[in-house]
Amino acid sequence: MRRALSIRARLSFVFIFLFLLVIVLGFESLNSLSYVNDASAQIRDRWLPSTRALGDLNNLTTDFPAAESAMLRATTAGEREAIERRLTNMDRDVAAAELAYRRIRHDAKDNALFERFTARWSEYRSRVADVIAKHRPEAASLAAYDAASETLGMLTDRNVASAREASERSGLVYAQAREHIALTILLAGLLVAGAMVHVTRSISAPLVDLAERMHRLAASETSVEVQGTLRHDEIGEMARAVLVFRNNAVDLAQNRQALAQQATMLQEKLEEEQRLTLLQRNFVSMASHEFRTPLGIIDGHAQRMISMRERLTADELTERARKVRNAVRRMTQLIANLISSSRLIDGRIGFNYHPAQVDLTAIVREACHLQRELTPDANLVDCPAERPLVVYGDAGLLSQVLGNLVSNAVKYSPSGAAVKITGLQDGAHVSVVIEDHGIGIPDTDRQRVFERYYRGSNTAGIVGSGVGLYLVKTIIDLHQGSIMLDSSENEGSRFTLRLPASSLETHEPVRVPRQLELTTVG
Repeated sequence: MRRALSIRARLSFVFIFLFLLVIVLGFESLNSLSYVNDASAQIRDRWLPSTRALGDLNNLTTDFPAAESAMLRATTAGEREAIERRLTNMDRDVAAAELAYRRIRHDAKDNALFERFTARWSEYRSRVADVIAKHRPEAASLAAYDAASETLGMLTDRNVASAREASERSGLVYAQAREHIALTILLAGLLVAGAMVHVTRSISAPLVDLAERMHRLAASETSVEVQGTLRHDEIGEMARAVLVFRNNAVDLAQNRQALAQQATMLQEKLEEEQRLTLLQRNFVSMASHEFRTPLGIIDGHAQRMISMRERLTADELTERARKVRNAVRRMTQLIANLISSSRLIDGRIGFNYHPAQVDLTAIVREACHLQRELTPDANLVDCPAERPLVVYGDAGLLSQVLGNLVSNAVKYSPSGAAVKITGLQDGAHVSVVIEDHGIGIPDTDRQRVFERYYRGSNTAGIVGSGVGLYLVKTIIDLHQGSIMLDSSENEGSRFTLRLPASSLETHEPVRVPRQLELTTVG
């Protein structure tokens, strides 16, 4: 089978063809312009100079009769000398105009008319000389001038008519040259369009098609059909290479799928390991922070009791022992909360959910009491409801919710700033509002504060684990309630808890799922 021309050879032929086409077009344009130049040269080199010379002759010859009359009227020698100088200058100018006309090439009729004019003008000048010598006018000089002027007029009219014909002929040549060039350009455009169509169909389109199929292969579309594998040029070689690439891509996709499965398994194990590590780190952080305060209280009172053992009264000893027991009770509560938090994070809180009718007002008072013991300078404003706020839920979990919210309000507020806790019942729901005037929550963080381990961007330097609000949201969802946040940075935050109300006489038990599936709020 005969080998097809290579792409390089085809492109070389196309470029050579276009180069020759440009050369031919240039020669044709130059040839057309030469015709126009020849027609213009007739006007530029013959008729314009001839018209200028004849115009000078008409102007100069017209002034001679007036000079002749002035000479005859002159009364003094000075006037005659001035007129003679004027006539001499005019003769010199006429001779120069005649010489300029003779230097231009003319046909026989123009030359004959010009020679007749010069003869009659010479006759007129000789008669003028006789008139001036005799100092009296003669009719013969006027007749000679009229004959010369008439001949010059005929020559001028003929020159003007010939110049008009040359101008019309030049315009016609220009129009013909323009049409010829336009036709040549049109033909060249058609030839170039044909060359481009050939390049597009035989080279560009197959290359674009191969590129598109390679993009599809790169996107893991292994069912692509490769065209042009039977061609015997560079495009055929590329098509066969793409076919090999497709087969390799199929094998690679199969291997990638197997590797992806293994990577997924490893990723799951890694995530589980990271989760356990993070839980351990958070537990250590929370434990070290939360236990430090009650241990400090116990240690402080113990040291005071030792140092003042001989001076302490029974009442003072009882008071300090009571404070030590409160600190111990706080530690016990913290241990219980940590255990509940661990179960909640592990998704096993449903097994430890023990609902009953509880009064939120009492839980709020207890949370405020514990917070005042932990933070003596805390300014908690407790506004109890007019009647008990009874809900159906787990007292321990709800105590953890309110404890976290009250603790956060105090922790993120300036020392001594007021924290207001309000409880009320609105129809079938019970609401508790915790409002502070602390650092607030930025707009960019407000939608993510209930996510696990997420902390606001303005909490640097304040101890925390990022689990508290996540636990609050999860426990409230478990009680089929809701929590709303209204906060502005540097102005404070307001958390509103809403839980279904329950009657002291009757209540609707809450259906608890077998195992709680934790979700984050984004």
